[in-house]
Amino acid sequence: MTITTPWRKTATGVALLAAATLTASCSAAGGTTPAASEATTSATPEPPTITITPAQGSTKVNPGKRIVVTAEGGTLDDVTVQTGGQQLEGTFNTDRTKWVSKTALKPATDYNVAATAGAATAASAFTTRKPDRVLQITDVTPNIKGETVGIGMPIMVRFNQPVANKAAVERALTVEAEKPVDGAWRWIDDSYAIYRPAKYWAPNQTVTFNAALDGVKAGKDLWGMKNYDYAIDIGDKVISKVDAAKHMMYVYRNGKRVQTMAISAGKATTREYTTTSGVHLTMERVNPVRMISPGREKGDPGYYDVMVDHAVRISNSGEYVHAKNNVWAQGRQNVSHGCINARPDQAKWYYDNFQRGDIVEIKGTDRELEWNNGWGFWQMSFKQWKQGSALKNQT
Repeated sequence: MTITTPWRKTATGVALLAAATLTASCSAAGGTTPAASEATTSATPEPPTITITPAQGSTKVNPGKRIVVTAEGGTLDDVTVQTGGQQLEGTFNTDRTKWVSKTALKPATDYNVAATAGAATAASAFTTRKPDRVLQITDVTPNIKGETVGIGMPIMVRFNQPVANKAAVERALTVEAEKPVDGAWRWIDDSYAIYRPAKYWAPNQTVTFNAALDGVKAGKDLWGMKNYDYAIDIGDKVISKVDAAKHMMYVYRNGKRVQTMAISAGKATTREYTTTSGVHLTMERVNPVRMISPGREKGDPGYYDVMVDHAVRISNSGEYVHAKNNVWAQGRQNVSHGCINARPDQAKWYYDNFQRGDIVEIKGTDRELEWNNGWGFWQMSFKQWKQGSALKNQT
């Protein structure tokens, strides 16, 4: 008789099943090893690409452009531009992928640019071309070494070329006073500009005039390539008051009367022989000066040709304060051809003591001084004067 023992069979079956399971389990665990060994490392990223404009080695680059540096595939860390021992400033965009110089390129100038973006570096050395025409200042008045001028003195600037871009040039012209006052430029023509304060300069101070023209585009292929600096000394407050109707002239220095002069003014038989009323400025002195009647020839009625001593010009229409030995008329009657004449000793005193740009206020005639007759610029209100500025409608 065969006796069956189920518990042994069952045990054996369980053991076999467990072994099978164990074998399968081990096989699965061993299968992951080759997959892990086949994994690859991530590729090294390419460095950013830096582009500089103007490019390395460029010559005859047009002035007026700006330097532009860009980075593709990264961000700019640093950009430096050297020119003439100075560093040119610039600004980055928000994500630092672009840099642009704040100012335009100057003519006939060398530039060196260096840029970094991560591990990438780039450089560019280039030169801008010289313009066909160069804007220069040919004259500034006043500009006599050691001269002291009056409180009404304007600053008159003449250029060697007609200026088309007046606004750009005017922005480059600055005037600063130790005792500040508002002022404005007025363009008389394309190459002549004049600065006048809103009211007379405060006395006894220094006014500086600067023209930062280097790199300023003044017209088609017309550029400034030089800066200018001037110092102007303002002296005492000297104002002369002339009453042609009463035939008197009073000179005040810093508010105190320092001279009383009996005078004779224009006889007013014609317009040209009428002294002009208004605010004049003293312009120059001549000793002697030859005075010839305008528009007349010898033998014509009213013709004259005389030499006059100690003459101080106050307009371009032939008006002076000068010496004349006709004391019978001075203080009593107007007999001149338009000038203010005074006793010789007093005229010499005035000649010796005046400053260019002193004020001479004349009243008592029916002929007004034109604003552009000599230095009659104070005949305009400051509101009118500013209308001649190229910046009058700009902020």
